[in-house]
Amino acid sequence: MTLVAGVDSSTQSCKVVVRDLDTGAIVRSGRAAHPEGTEVDPAAWWSALLEALRDAGGLDGVAAISVSAQQHGCVVVDDAGRVIRPALLWNDTRSADAAADLIREFGAEQLADRTGSVPVASFTLTKLRWIQTHEPQNAARIAAVALPHDWLTWRLRGYGPEGESPLGPVLTELTTDRSDASGTSYWNPATGEYDRDLLDAALGNSGLGHTVVLPTVIAAGGRAGTVGAIPEFPNDGGIVVGAGTGDNAGAALGLGAATGDVVVSIGTSGTVFAVTPAATHDSTGTVAGFADATGNYLPLVATLNAARILDAVATLLGVTHDELGTLALESPPGAGGLVLQPYFEGERTPNLPDATATLFGMTLANTTRGGLARAAVEGMLSALADGLDAVARQGVEATRILLIGGAAQNPAVQQIAAQVFAVRVDVPLPGEYVAAGAARQAGWALTGALPAWSTEIAASLSGAPEAVIGEQYAARRA
Repeated sequence: MTLVAGVDSSTQSCKVVVRDLDTGAIVRSGRAAHPEGTEVDPAAWWSALLEALRDAGGLDGVAAISVSAQQHGCVVVDDAGRVIRPALLWNDTRSADAAADLIREFGAEQLADRTGSVPVASFTLTKLRWIQTHEPQNAARIAAVALPHDWLTWRLRGYGPEGESPLGPVLTELTTDRSDASGTSYWNPATGEYDRDLLDAALGNSGLGHTVVLPTVIAAGGRAGTVGAIPEFPNDGGIVVGAGTGDNAGAALGLGAATGDVVVSIGTSGTVFAVTPAATHDSTGTVAGFADATGNYLPLVATLNAARILDAVATLLGVTHDELGTLALESPPGAGGLVLQPYFEGERTPNLPDATATLFGMTLANTTRGGLARAAVEGMLSALADGLDAVARQGVEATRILLIGGAAQNPAVQQIAAQVFAVRVDVPLPGEYVAAGAARQAGWALTGALPAWSTEIAASLSGAPEAVIGEQYAARRA
């Protein structure tokens, strides 16, 4: 049996899944927690990866491994390979003003043309501008910029800070893939080239943007190298390391998403993305024109608020998520006019970093436990449906929704999703799909062929939209 391993280094934790290359069956797995916060020392990710590998039984028998990780995180290192400051994560919104400044300087249309997207606070370019503005002493030390999966792949191959890694700080050995590079706002998905002028502008037009080391972009299915000497996990140096990928592209790969599929992921945050053969660019900034991990494209809409909406309302009502779902189904579609605009943590789409949540339409009749529960589920799904509409305006025709994430397993969420979306809703069995995508990518790097693993569907519901839900939400839209 040939084994391949996939890593999902997410915001909350690191997961490692070891699979049979031929069947995709899970052989073993491991997990380790990440620190909380919107900025994290990357050393914590490396420690968590080693712990998750340990929990998964190490690298014994593994022929290839690949790392998928949270997009956009800004890892800046000096010429000795040392991390200069904690990495600013995708959900750190302090760079919202930097994003606005860059848009004023270049124009939204030009940025969309050059990078596929209009930058928001999540994107790496804006975080570099924030560092330049607020920490110029740190900006002056930047020798290389990497994303979380780039940095972890580099460490896995044996490179790293001087004195802490067997191969040392060879910055030119940093690698990435097109999916993650497309989330930086200084790489062009259409041309496959870095836009150094944008990088230099982010760094104060200091000229540093033209000299700083950026990871080499490896082709889909390519190899970053081999696993280096890790004392805890001795190996003969023959374990192939795949290119790695961003988390959303990893999920698409793990699900086997194809043209016509739209993935709606309900985690702490929410995402709506589709696999398309052509690049997109949306000058409104609503849809990010990312690349995927196969050579196609991944137009994507992200929301900061998703399952956390259910968390907040369930806590308020003193119920579990299952009980919240039961309560929600006691109320009719539209919750009797009660509408929750769910911007509890600000919002990325629409771009309202300082927004708060608002409950509209309260009456004596609808202000009930069931009404509030229903409004929470409908508000969460309606925000994601807005994302689907935005993706559709980019020419994407959805024939199926793949509903994933922890909240997707709630029967009430599934039932109400079928009332919000106009196409079939398929709910795959719960699984670590980002790690599965990384494992498929590892197999691709090993053999030159992308493994064909199936995705088992746990529930399938025909789209039966209730117009009142969308109409009410649209009437309250900010």
